[in-house]
Amino acid sequence: MDVLKNKITLQAQEDIISESIRRDVRFSDVLLEKGITYDSLRYRDYSDVTPVGEKNETLDEKEKLSASIPAVSFFSGAGGLNIGFEYAGFDNLVSIEFNEVFCNTLRRNNPNKTVIGPPEYSGDVRNHEEIIALLGKAIDIKKPFEGVFHGGPPCQPFSVAANQRFNKDSDKFKRQGFDDKEKGELLFDYLWYIRTLMPRAFLIENVDGIANCDSDGKIKSALDELTTLGYNILPPVVVNAARYGVPQNRMRWLIIGTRSGKGIDLPIPNDYVTACYDTFNRSLENVENHQTREHTAESISRYMQLDYGARDKLGRVDRLNPYLPSKTVIAGGTKGGGRSHLHPYSPRTISVRECARLQTFPDSYVFTGATARQFTQVGNAVPPLLAYKIAMQIRKGL
Repeated sequence: MDVLKNKITLQAQEDIISESIRRDVRFSDVLLEKGITYDSLRYRDYSDVTPVGEKNETLDEKEKLSASIPAVSFFSGAGGLNIGFEYAGFDNLVSIEFNEVFCNTLRRNNPNKTVIGPPEYSGDVRNHEEIIALLGKAIDIKKPFEGVFHGGPPCQPFSVAANQRFNKDSDKFKRQGFDDKEKGELLFDYLWYIRTLMPRAFLIENVDGIANCDSDGKIKSALDELTTLGYNILPPVVVNAARYGVPQNRMRWLIIGTRSGKGIDLPIPNDYVTACYDTFNRSLENVENHQTREHTAESISRYMQLDYGARDKLGRVDRLNPYLPSKTVIAGGTKGGGRSHLHPYSPRTISVRECARLQTFPDSYVFTGATARQFTQVGNAVPPLLAYKIAMQIRKGL
């Protein structure tokens, strides 16, 4: 395989691991002494599979349509939905976000756009009067708003993965759903803005687990209320981003509504899932956010034994299979970064940029803050390519 051309031999690798342990010297320092990098290392096994020849679809290769439809972004995060809508010809006039690190990334990449969030504002959508006043000041928003709202309320209260990882030792182990005092009701705050300002169309995005938390039918009741106001609403749908060109298995729960009287359908999914093979065959020269972790000799010794798709139980990381979609890129908790997967060809965890590529962020998009917080931003985001395809459908419908 081509990926082995620049790898050292297994024997040389084992010698370096032994040397690091024997001398009690950091493994990264031993590599530096020998003039090699973590990408020079190898796994024991590389399945003999015919390389995938087709390139993945990327936003880097698409031309942005002219910004002709206004939009407001709620729960903007690092901007995944924003990017997709921008490429589809929407003008994101305002982004609303309460996390200052995320706000810094939004401002870094869109310095001429308005961001309602720290440090100047709270960015808390629960403060209805404040947000309405700031929207009026920024874009003189009026009811009905002749544009689109899009947003994904924080998903942690409804996420199985988040709660199993971060709450296993607390009474919050089970998903709190709408009972989460901090984030559980934010979906309904978002719906309040839709009722109050009546945008031409709206998109709601969340994890697929949210549906299982709606045992009392609160979401249905809220959507029924919008229907009485004249909205045509596509019933909640769960999609896998891997069937829309994203090289990652990522299940998302979506709702689209429009007051134009005409329903808007989701884009037609592919009849195949997108492998991550091409993602890891692209050059990483001259890209930002590609700092990789300096693993210990003991970690490399374990990682190198893994087959495609296998998990290192101690580090709880998985070696990706390049001939399948990546496993879901994980955001992590509020106090730390996400847990990135292992590179399919080099026994190391993947970088923020590699995670961002799995999420289909353009390479030109830069994430700010500490590396751990960059992982959080990438993992929290909606894949921009999925957002783009949904936004194109909304554009056609409008």
